[in-house]
Amino acid sequence: MRIGLLTEGGYPYAAGESVPWCDRLVRGLGQHQFDLYALGRPGTPPPLPPNARVVRTAHLDGPDAAGLPRHRLERAAFGAGRAGRRAYGRRERRHFADALHALAGGLCAEDAPGTGAGTGAAPGGEPAAGAGADSFAAGLYALAELARERGGLPGALRSDDAVRVLETACRAPGARRGAAASGLADHLAFADHLERALRPLSLDWYTEDTLGSADLCHAAAGGTTALPGLLAKRFFGTPLLVTEYGVPLRAHYLSAAGSDRSAPLRALLAALHGRIAAETYRQAALLTPGNAHARRWQEKCGADRDRVRTVHPGMAADRFAEVGEDEESGDPATLVWVGRVEPAKDLIALLHAFAEIRARQPDARLRIVAVPVREPGAGAYLTHCRGLAAQLFPDEATGAHAVGENPVTFEELGGPEAPTLEDVYASGAVVVLSSVVEGFPASLVEAMFCARATVSTDVGAVVEIIGGTGLVVPPRNPRALADACLALLRDPERRYRLGAAARARALELFTVEQNLAAFRGIYLELLSHTPVRHRPGDGVPFAHPAEAHVPGSWTHTALTAGAGGPDA
Repeated sequence: MRIGLLTEGGYPYAAGESVPWCDRLVRGLGQHQFDLYALGRPGTPPPLPPNARVVRTAHLDGPDAAGLPRHRLERAAFGAGRAGRRAYGRRERRHFADALHALAGGLCAEDAPGTGAGTGAAPGGEPAAGAGADSFAAGLYALAELARERGGLPGALRSDDAVRVLETACRAPGARRGAAASGLADHLAFADHLERALRPLSLDWYTEDTLGSADLCHAAAGGTTALPGLLAKRFFGTPLLVTEYGVPLRAHYLSAAGSDRSAPLRALLAALHGRIAAETYRQAALLTPGNAHARRWQEKCGADRDRVRTVHPGMAADRFAEVGEDEESGDPATLVWVGRVEPAKDLIALLHAFAEIRARQPDARLRIVAVPVREPGAGAYLTHCRGLAAQLFPDEATGAHAVGENPVTFEELGGPEAPTLEDVYASGAVVVLSSVVEGFPASLVEAMFCARATVSTDVGAVVEIIGGTGLVVPPRNPRALADACLALLRDPERRYRLGAAARARALELFTVEQNLAAFRGIYLELLSHTPVRHRPGDGVPFAHPAEAHVPGSWTHTALTAGAGGPDA
């Protein structure tokens, strides 16, 4: 089977959250051929397995991020000989205006995703969609067909015609309140964002020898990453599988990047990302969220629950085997926290909770192990947390001539104090998660592989991950967090019991093997329900019964006698 794997900025070129999963999928399903279509900055890919090849790469970020002028960026992304850089004639301009008007009208309609309309499922099994969703989809595919004929859309989406169409849609009767309140500056900013979001429509990926040759498109994320899969289904009937371990629409809502934007612009952007998500969920043959939290988001945005199947992300358990089999390793008075140091992790609440823990158990210690982050400004929150820890816990000395130490240590993963994750988890008795916002916290699964008891806040997929193998408290509640940690620090037998149960649960649900087994079955299931498409020179899957592949001279005779041969 030939799989068109659509990846976002990372695999196979750089490190990212989806990179390990994509690599394990490609290497673990060696019986399938993976054609990689990467949306991200190109580079020199690492050695790939024999069943994988990079077919296309497109860098769709802005010219500032690419370090290129816009015309050179378009050449790099869409090809040097693309016709889309030529000016449209009168006919093309009319078609473009009609398509963009339908798309913009769908964005400005009141039944935008998340307001109640366009969610749920219709009686016939198709997800319900309002008039706005239908108009958006019609405009999207009309633009895609125009881009395919003319070679691209970048110049058209940045034209004065595009801004006028957007303004007309926002001023139309019945437009959403946020759209109606927008001004010219909002329309200009939104047109620029729309051009970036719809750049996949202008790619040269939609030919018979690219995505047209795939038996199945598998998008490793939703949102913009899944757009080529939508078009492959539109042009070639290729089934689309979408895997989301983090929901892009949720990430857009929570992002602080657009905090300086006006309220009408934020409303238009939210409608755009919501419409793209809803259309992706409506057209996908199957959605595989990584947890129930992501699944609820998908269903709220209109995904038919009959087409949603939770597949937990697979994680490597072997590296934690030695620690997991040694239940009594680690300091019985040490708490461990591991993760990215950022406000969503709420280390402030954790430090206040630890102050209460120290008041009731003076020998307790807290290790905060930070995963390295190279983003600008990432160290500001860490500096704030260090300052608070210095105020709450002055350095303590055991005697008049001893050097004082702080019971809270801040370390970086990979440093001399915390060289590996195994060493970090092995050093403590309880692993703590204090977040106020989470998706699928991988640190909890790692702690479970290590047979560590956990105390977590009830956010994201936490309860789904740990089941009954750890303690869960409300977020932003330092006292409850302190009580739960103390309960485990003071009861070693309970810690060991919960740790053993956690390890058994993790090995059953969250290993690489179960993830690969799930996708192996899903691939075969989707292809078995897809009409056979004959292509010159290609083998036709499922064109012969399984008995045709059984060795023996009787096979050919029986088939030709009973079925008249493959050409009958």
